[in-house]
Amino acid sequence: MTSCALAGSMLCCAAQAQTPTAAPMAPVAHGGLAHSGLAHHGLAQALDAAWQRTQAGTEAAAARERAAAARLAADSLLPAPPALELNHRSDRWHKDTGALENEVGLALPLWLPGQRAARQAAAASAATLAEADEGASRLQLAGEVREAAWAVAGLQAEAAVAQAQLGYLRDIATDVGRRVQAGELAHSDALAAEAEALAAEGALAEVRERLFAAQARWLALTGLDALPALDEAPAPASADALPAGHPALQRAAQAVDKARREVEVVRRDVIDAPELTVSYRREVAERGAAAERSLAFGLRLPFGGDARNRPLAAAAQGELAQAQAEEMRLRLQLEGDLAAARAGLDAARAQAAAAGKRTGLLRERASLIDKAFRAGEASLPELLLAANAAAQADAAMARQQAALGLARARLNQISGFLP
Repeated sequence: MTSCALAGSMLCCAAQAQTPTAAPMAPVAHGGLAHSGLAHHGLAQALDAAWQRTQAGTEAAAARERAAAARLAADSLLPAPPALELNHRSDRWHKDTGALENEVGLALPLWLPGQRAARQAAAASAATLAEADEGASRLQLAGEVREAAWAVAGLQAEAAVAQAQLGYLRDIATDVGRRVQAGELAHSDALAAEAEALAAEGALAEVRERLFAAQARWLALTGLDALPALDEAPAPASADALPAGHPALQRAAQAVDKARREVEVVRRDVIDAPELTVSYRREVAERGAAAERSLAFGLRLPFGGDARNRPLAAAAQGELAQAQAEEMRLRLQLEGDLAAARAGLDAARAQAAAAGKRTGLLRERASLIDKAFRAGEASLPELLLAANAAAQADAAMARQQAALGLARARLNQISGFLP
């Protein structure tokens, strides 16, 4: 392999390392993921696919159903189902004078003043909370998708570097073998070149093993066998504060609102529901007497008291205090995470720039030593050391480029931006 071929190989690896987002999943040895011909998906489509494979979507649908049921109950004309009352009275078993009385009635629970409006507001807040909870769950899942995608992308770039290094060392071993046969180099040089090629094979196998594991995690998470283009827009540089529409903060704020509504519901539910009773009675005083009919109205008012109300009020206030504390804790945590993510992105940029410069220098050095080796002016150990150093720099740059992309994705994640 000429020095130009070496430089071209390294430059090809660098291009792949700097743009791992465009690389399809390379098939790996020992049963790696195979391509099914699917077109590349964006992260948004990958997130949708992962959402369909998790229980989060089912739980969100169940929460919406519960909220809809609560709203239906709050909109009802009665706070509880009515009850039918049937009574029959007779003196057949003692006097047996023919006295008879039959009564049928209907008990209708009644709303207390303000109770229905309070329950309607609580039900509406629960529905909004279900939607906010779904948004927060999708954001959490988006973080898992981002981490898994960049893990695969980084290992793909490393595998490309390792593959290029193996090809270069195999060419070197072939060239050294020819020169040994020609008597230009010692047999020990052929052994050294072959040993380096075998070491490169082992390194490639190790990278492919890690790539296979990352691809398996990606497949299990999304069900997709192709890596998407990691092209999401970066978070605005001026957004130093958490956005008002952050899904996790919205969910926490809505949980506080829901708890407040429940406190109001408890405040209105001072007693069990009163009941209006309407009954129709038919009675006969004695055998042969004419039947008498009457219509009766009644009102049943249960008592309340501290024994009933205080535990309910304390529980509702406790839920409200807990929700408020959770909202504050989450906000402080996200603000700290946002600052850390911005610092991490700045550090990743600096490290990527330094890795790029170092890689360029070591590539140029390896190319010069390769030329010298072809001309008989450099030894094989010197060439192998330079080639290994350049390959390690390429691998480090591939990892650093993936780390830079992941740092951007993490900043988007902490900022609450979905792909």
